[in-house]
Amino acid sequence: MEESTYDTYNQARIYLELGDPIYAARILAPVVENEPGSRSLLELLGRAYFLSAQLHRAEATFRSLIELDPVDHWAHIALARTLERQSRHEEAATYRRMYAVMSGGSLD
Repeated sequence: MEESTYDTYNQARIYLELGDPIYAARILAPVVENEPGSRSLLELLGRAYFLSAQLHRAEATFRSLIELDPVDHWAHIALARTLERQSRHEEAATYRRMYAVMSGGSLD
């Protein structure tokens, strides 16, 4: 029996919580290809990529999230942190400022 998207999402979330972001990303990536407009799938995949230091993939995933929802402040800070891990601080500052404006908070 084929797993549903929901089942795959939950399985990937569990692997991420257990400290295996590589496997979480591996099982999520094909599902995201089939459902590229799913914000929850993209967010989890981006987190898995970020935590497994697949930073170029994390960056692309967070950029996709921002394209889908330009006012998603979480996606902006996630992209900022991903860029910072790549030592692209100047570019990250733009997304960090957007996060601060949208969340009404600090630049952290």
